[in-house]
Amino acid sequence: MTDRYAVIGNPISQTKSPFIHAAFARQCSQDMNYAAISAPIGGFSEAVAEFCREGGKGLNVTIPFKVDAVMIADHLTERAQLAQAVNTLKFDENAVLGDNTDGIGLVHDIQVRLGISLRHKRILLIGAGGVARGVLLPLLEEGPAQLLVVNRTLGKAEALITRFADRGHLAAGGFADIADQQFDVLINATSASFGGECLPLPADCFAPDSLAYDMAYGRGNTPFMTQALASGAGFVTDGLGMLVAQAAESFFLWRGVRPDVLPVIEMLIAAQQR
Repeated sequence: MTDRYAVIGNPISQTKSPFIHAAFARQCSQDMNYAAISAPIGGFSEAVAEFCREGGKGLNVTIPFKVDAVMIADHLTERAQLAQAVNTLKFDENAVLGDNTDGIGLVHDIQVRLGISLRHKRILLIGAGGVARGVLLPLLEEGPAQLLVVNRTLGKAEALITRFADRGHLAAGGFADIADQQFDVLINATSASFGGECLPLPADCFAPDSLAYDMAYGRGNTPFMTQALASGAGFVTDGLGMLVAQAAESFFLWRGVRPDVLPVIEMLIAAQQR
């Protein structure tokens, strides 16, 4: 019998997850079907329950339901527990496991695909919302020299780092606090690029060989990537590789097989260029 999986969110029409998981299934010879589910705001738990009744084995969870998914899970992985956000649900006969694969996907993309070690690096994480929460622990586990979380609302950044305070060299600040500081890796975890906005970053915060990583993705450079290049960043990339790598971690959790992400990333890039 073909096993059923899906991604659930609202809106969901823009998702690339069905394409990605179909490619993984072909690559790994897995008998599975993967669909997209649009759940009404306020109707997430009901949509999940219906999916389970119909025999669903696992879900990816996207905006705006990652916090709601915490309440669905009977058990949480450590990274999901600390983030208090879930992007992957696995349904077994007696329990629901909640995980967050965003951070491991980001780290994999930076270190494996791009070949940039995070160990002993000065990292600036921009934003303090659900996306930032999901990547903090995996970033800290790589042993950076410094990880500074900046946000327009300083209190939100300070509240975020309190639950991770014992995990590494972690601090919070506002944009004014990064004047005269330089960073090796700058990660945009805000939604600014989706709205065409530039971030209030000082130009000199980009070290000469720095990586500017935007978790947003689309055709061409995002506003953050353009801003970084103009400010002297050494390399820029969008979040397409992270999207595929976090999906691969979900796939491994469900199927016990780890797919190769590089061919799938190349297929997505080729599709964007058509």
